[in-house]
Amino acid sequence: MSTILQEKERIDRMLAKYQEELGMLPKGTISEKKVRQSTYFYLKYREGKKVISRYIPKKDVEAVREQVEKRRHIETMIRSLQEERAIAEKALEGQL
Repeated sequence: MSTILQEKERIDRMLAKYQEELGMLPKGTISEKKVRQSTYFYLKYREGKKVISRYIPKKDVEAVREQVEKRRHIETMIRSLQEERAIAEKALEGQL
């Protein structure tokens, strides 16, 4: 088995793992709203054309913020892996 084919298979496995993990993480951004002296946090994301705002209790804000950052990192990794996969596929086409 060629090294390029092994690399493509490794990339496919990593993409599947990242896609699965992505499904478990919240999408969107955290916004804060100040009402008088209090600050409230919301997770804002889209479902179709609608923007959904979900309240986040203060005790959960840091955990949700970390999850959103992790999601962004994974999305970046997925884009990078897709580029690598395209390169590997082109290289494999050239070998055949």
